[in-house]
Amino acid sequence: MCGATAGGLSLDGVVVAKEAVVQGQVVRGGEPVSNAYVRLLDRTGEFTAEVPTSATGHFRFFAADGDWTLRTLAPRTETTDRSVHAAIGSVAEVTIEL
Repeated sequence: MCGATAGGLSLDGVVVAKEAVVQGQVVRGGEPVSNAYVRLLDRTGEFTAEVPTSATGHFRFFAADGDWTLRTLAPRTETTDRSVHAAIGSVAEVTIEL
């Protein structure tokens, strides 16, 4: 997990031109959720990767080009799915509200 900075995750050291970055923050009532897990599922729904959220609720994946699903699991809430498109040379920023 990359270190978080005010306003989001730092892209220092990430060559965005060569990466498809999917990142964001998990929040509940506007507050970060630090004890959640975000899963990356491919277009068929198959599990690809999982990361825990940071202390500030942030997460990051480096994905292949295409359409993905972010599945968030956290205590005291239903599982939340969000669709996202990843493309090399761009950063897909996602806020997941629980």
